[in-house]
Amino acid sequence: MTGGNKKLHVIGASETKKNRPKVLKSSDHSTHSHNQGVSTLNISRKQHNGSLYTGVGVIAISVVSWFVYQGYLETRVNSPLTENKVAFPSSHDFPERYWGSFRPGVYFGMKSRDTHSLLAGLMWFMPDVAAAGNLNLRHLCDQGDNLEQYGWKEHDGRNFGVQVIIDKFIQLETSFVTKLGGNHGGDWTARIQVEPRMKELKGQQVTLYFYLTLDDNGKGLLQPIRMIDNMDTSGMDASESVKFLGLSAVHGHTEKLGDFRVSFHHANQQSIVHTAFLSTTVGSPHLVKDALQSGLRLMEDKRSKERHISLAGALFAKEDNLKQPNFVVHQVTGKLPLQLEIVYESNSFAERGIMLRGEVYDALLQKYREQFRIQFESKFRLNEKGFSEEEQDFAKSAMSNLVGGIGYFYGSSKVQSVHNKEPVPYWNAPLYTAVPSRSFFPRGFLWDEGFHNLIISQWDREISFDIMAHWFDLMNVEGWIPREQILGSEARARVPDEFVVQRNNQGNPPTFFLVLDAMFKNRPVRDISTLELEQLNRMWPRLVSWYNWFNTSLHGSEPGTYYWRGRDTASARELNPKSLSSGLDDYPRASHPTTYERHLDLRCWITLAAKVMASIADIIGREGRKYHETFVFLSNNELLNAQHWSEKAKRYADYGLHSSNVTLRRPKSIAGQPKPDKIRWVSEEPTPRFVDDTFGYVSLFPLIVEILQPDSPQLGQLLQDLRNPNLLWTKYGLRSLSKTSPLYNKRNTEHDPPYWRGPIWINVNYLVARALHHYSVVEGPHQTRALLLYNELRENLITNVLREYRKTGYIWEQYNDANGAGQGCRPFTGWSTLILPLMSETYV
Repeated sequence: MTGGNKKLHVIGASETKKNRPKVLKSSDHSTHSHNQGVSTLNISRKQHNGSLYTGVGVIAISVVSWFVYQGYLETRVNSPLTENKVAFPSSHDFPERYWGSFRPGVYFGMKSRDTHSLLAGLMWFMPDVAAAGNLNLRHLCDQGDNLEQYGWKEHDGRNFGVQVIIDKFIQLETSFVTKLGGNHGGDWTARIQVEPRMKELKGQQVTLYFYLTLDDNGKGLLQPIRMIDNMDTSGMDASESVKFLGLSAVHGHTEKLGDFRVSFHHANQQSIVHTAFLSTTVGSPHLVKDALQSGLRLMEDKRSKERHISLAGALFAKEDNLKQPNFVVHQVTGKLPLQLEIVYESNSFAERGIMLRGEVYDALLQKYREQFRIQFESKFRLNEKGFSEEEQDFAKSAMSNLVGGIGYFYGSSKVQSVHNKEPVPYWNAPLYTAVPSRSFFPRGFLWDEGFHNLIISQWDREISFDIMAHWFDLMNVEGWIPREQILGSEARARVPDEFVVQRNNQGNPPTFFLVLDAMFKNRPVRDISTLELEQLNRMWPRLVSWYNWFNTSLHGSEPGTYYWRGRDTASARELNPKSLSSGLDDYPRASHPTTYERHLDLRCWITLAAKVMASIADIIGREGRKYHETFVFLSNNELLNAQHWSEKAKRYADYGLHSSNVTLRRPKSIAGQPKPDKIRWVSEEPTPRFVDDTFGYVSLFPLIVEILQPDSPQLGQLLQDLRNPNLLWTKYGLRSLSKTSPLYNKRNTEHDPPYWRGPIWINVNYLVARALHHYSVVEGPHQTRALLLYNELRENLITNVLREYRKTGYIWEQYNDANGAGQGCRPFTGWSTLILPLMSETYV
């Protein structure tokens, strides 16, 4: 094409150059026609060439646009929503909650609500019973430590906390009190009291390590001040001087805290055997235990010949010219009983008066404890309801462990969408949240947090709003919130790699709508405070985006249907591909995942969300008609029954491509090869149908969200089935899957024990009990049966959880449906703490 253009151009140029007049003759006609043809061809080809250029340009622009759009899609997953943040910008806006026990993953620690906080923490062991090569050094909450019990006895989430830790030979009481003052969050004091558990252990030695370090990427100064530097040791013998090799204080400075001083105080100098310190650097807070153990030495007193496991003092690499520590430890080894007080003082606190220790500390702690007990009774009225003192102490401890398990985290998640080849980092952000379990899940989980705040909101609405605000500020531009938050090195170090990445097509149930419903249901607007209205208004744009994400990203093939994303369609080893995003993990769904599945529980969650959105819109004067219309549409019992009621089985169920005859079988082994894993074997071809061979928690969701009409025949059938011992009913609570279901107590792979396939879970039992209570006070033909079931279920749950607590010292993740025994991880003072509102019967 290029050559053709060039030839035509030469011809045209030659004609012009000659520039002579033409006289046409008959003999010249053919020549003229030829030239005219060439001219016409020239014009035609130029036009064609222009079209080609235009076409190429369009294609090029399209290709560039496609790549730009792909880049845009790739960045959406980690682009924050541009709406105003909900959480207040500074933690100093809540000075009463600036310092606290915001490190739930350690047995005892203190932290400020700053992005790069000063961290304080405790470790301990007993030198006299330490095994060779294993000190049994306690630090992180760990089920493997096999402590008889640990947890907060009282904690108000603001000013103080008292915790008891029962180790094998000793009992520790760790407590703290905060005190407002100055410009940098005020002061706090912590006390560690250690007692022998048996009389014969009195006088045995225990070693306490109290450390200070900086959170990830934290910058600041820590200057250890040794005891001996401020003492006259001329008259001391060697056996006395070893008592004063530790620290009297640490002076420090950070940008957020300004100048501060942390001092160490021993109640009885006679009980002190040895003190020491460590001053060094550590790469990350999750490495502090390793760094401490690396700094231990076996030291012998030259005169007394006594040996001590001792910290080595200042330890820095040879190439470290600055020798500026970011990890400082004070060690005290003493005879039981032993007490250590740690006093943190901000230099901006001008007129604090007497130091917060000793009797001053006792008095302030006692004041807060009295206020806590009065407030607890006013909120939950357990004494008024006739519970014993022991049962009330259990309830106080349950709530205190939930509130005392609130942490403050900072960092970024790893996320991925279908448009990303590899995981990408979310933006760095703070998160103020409770955790399900200090030992096993010491981090934030989205659907757990809704259940947590059903209790926290009854205790302290301000804390609850603050928690929700932090979660909603983690929303991306799509309206998605990562369901598990693994923020910071301490959290990341405890999570296997395969669970770190969060995918944006998977979102946990929107349980914060449960909280908002409970907080504002039946409350006249005149009774809602100005601060609460302000918070709802700040929250509204993010609630809209969150609701829209669920309603558009998880919709099904028909109007009114929804299904959870993330099930593995190619899984060969799973008996029934898991729906992790539903929160119910291995609960049986349609055996063969498809895009036309209908998940009953998800439909009910979105029905609840629409109802609450309409309600909040009314409260704050926003347009809520579409939410009200969606609620009316999704709560229509006729439509619900058409899409989810199996007339054959007389139960609500999921719908999808399903076979009841699915088992795990092991393929034949090949000689000399390892035994292969079991794989899924389908004996009967799946067909589109209701998943009505299964009856369990999912079947109860229309009851749970209270959308069944009081005179509904389906409600009557559900209540009848609820009490059937061959289905869900036990004397310990409702099992998660009926005994008649094909996958009852079946492993999902040969390596995965059943999780939501039989055990009793307190969160769903609470929701069912709450719904039964609702139908017991609403006039209808099933009112009496609902009341009887409510009373019996509530009594069974309370009795069993209390029995297991007395027996084991813990509240558990789940309970065995055959004997009521606690199982799973412990302590699980997340949603299992919902036993408290069951005791108090405070559902709204």
